[in-house]
Amino acid sequence: MDFSSSSSHNIIINHNNNTINHQQPAPTSSSSSRYENQKRRDWKTFGQYLNNHRPPLALSRCSGAHVLEFLRYLDQFGKTKVHTAICPFYGLPNPPAPCPCPLRQAWGSLDALVGRLRAAFEENGGKPEANPFGARAVRLYLREVRDLQSKARGISYEKKRKRPPAQLPLTQQTTHGASS
Repeated sequence: MDFSSSSSHNIIINHNNNTINHQQPAPTSSSSSRYENQKRRDWKTFGQYLNNHRPPLALSRCSGAHVLEFLRYLDQFGKTKVHTAICPFYGLPNPPAPCPCPLRQAWGSLDALVGRLRAAFEENGGKPEANPFGARAVRLYLREVRDLQSKARGISYEKKRKRPPAQLPLTQQTTHGASS
């Protein structure tokens, strides 16, 4: 990909005669948020991945399958030990000794990455209905990684639910009820 920037802060991405021109607002005096900085770095990394793909891949031709290929490529840089089913420590939250199981990207990191890239795709001129980061295959892969990693650690994944409004402890409820 060719990244070029002019003084008016235009970003032009040109790859295989597919051009996306995105007008960026001028930087403000305060720094960008941590999320925006990370999203920008992630987008640049994904762009480099597409450029280094053999053959090089235009963003407009990128599919959910390419996103999965990218996520699997990132596993080599992971720091989360994921025990295999044949490992004696499979299902143990705190293994007592080292093992040869592979290091992978943690599910939470992948999930956050996909979210940032999904937003960046649309911010950089991609159409929401053509967003490869929102593809069904990507959602299924993330669910599979989440389930596999939670089983390997012996800790089941519980989806966060909204808590009901806090209630007074039973002793305070009866005391208040009796004095009213």
